[in-house]
Amino acid sequence: MKRFETEGAAVHKLVCPRALLTACVLILAARIASSAPPSSAEHPVVSAVSPYIDAHTHFDERDPEGSVRAVIQAFQRENMVRAVLLILPDSVSPSGALHAAGILAVANKYPRRLAVLAGGETLNPMIQQSVRSGDAGAAIQSKFRKRAEELLHMGAAGFGEMAAEHFAGATPYQFAAPDHPLFLLLADIAAQHDVPIDLHMEAVPRAMPLPRDLKSPPNPPQLHENISAFERLLAHNPRAKIIWAHLGSDGTGYRTPDLCRRLLQKHSNLFMEIKLDPKAPGKNYLMAGEKIKPEWLKLFEDFPGRFIIGSDQHYPEPNGPQRWQEVVLLFNQLPANLRKSIGTENAAHIYDARISMGANH
Repeated sequence: MKRFETEGAAVHKLVCPRALLTACVLILAARIASSAPPSSAEHPVVSAVSPYIDAHTHFDERDPEGSVRAVIQAFQRENMVRAVLLILPDSVSPSGALHAAGILAVANKYPRRLAVLAGGETLNPMIQQSVRSGDAGAAIQSKFRKRAEELLHMGAAGFGEMAAEHFAGATPYQFAAPDHPLFLLLADIAAQHDVPIDLHMEAVPRAMPLPRDLKSPPNPPQLHENISAFERLLAHNPRAKIIWAHLGSDGTGYRTPDLCRRLLQKHSNLFMEIKLDPKAPGKNYLMAGEKIKPEWLKLFEDFPGRFIIGSDQHYPEPNGPQRWQEVVLLFNQLPANLRKSIGTENAAHIYDARISMGANH
């Protein structure tokens, strides 16, 4: 307030109307500048030092063509060579086949650059409805299988984003036990067609109250234990490649290096996506300031074939710091051989021929 009072006093000392007008304009400009977001000069872009595949990105479902243009324009800036687009996990109506069709029609024009995971718009709501109704019988499973195979026939490279424990935010709160009959069926379908499942699941190793930094409602006051059910999903069909999304964006504080190490040692079909959000770092962040934490680096080095980049970046890019940029700052600190594995080779293995490593389209 004192600053504004000083500015006002300076204006009142002026006697020339033109000078008064000029002073007011300068004051207004200063006030606007002080409240404006940081300029791009304050956040210089740092590209990846070696190529990488971003296996978890999102798009504007209202404008899939514009979103794809934004992704393609980002390739050179980021040194990204492939991107996988995921549909957000809906929870209400399994009528979103048009969402999948729209993004697939656009992305399929760039088969060497883009792939799409589908099911967030249809399969995920079917699971959520089954949880609410308690009906996972033969008729529901038949409908679920038909929809899953339709998505693959349309060109989907796998299933995602699926939700087992998703706190309220971009979508409503969602819970489904990872060993729900429809998740187990999806694992069988994924194994049959050699495609992955991308799963959003907060780590809840025991029944516990909702963390204090989250609100209830919309989130429930108590959380269900889910790690044992997650292990049953992983063990149900070891040929099903399960990607546990959002390592580095922990909402409960229990997705620790020790938990990850135990699960990776026990389940060879488990993979993890690395995500860092500078706007919402969460718990168990992978970085301390600008440096990767040694316990996470050790985990990457011990399991070099099990991690991929999955920034959760939205395109077109929103204002402010970008998730992809934070992931790249971590990625650039990795040894060259580990960058190659995490950057491109592991994603190519998970997706097999569906992510081509040939020349760009």
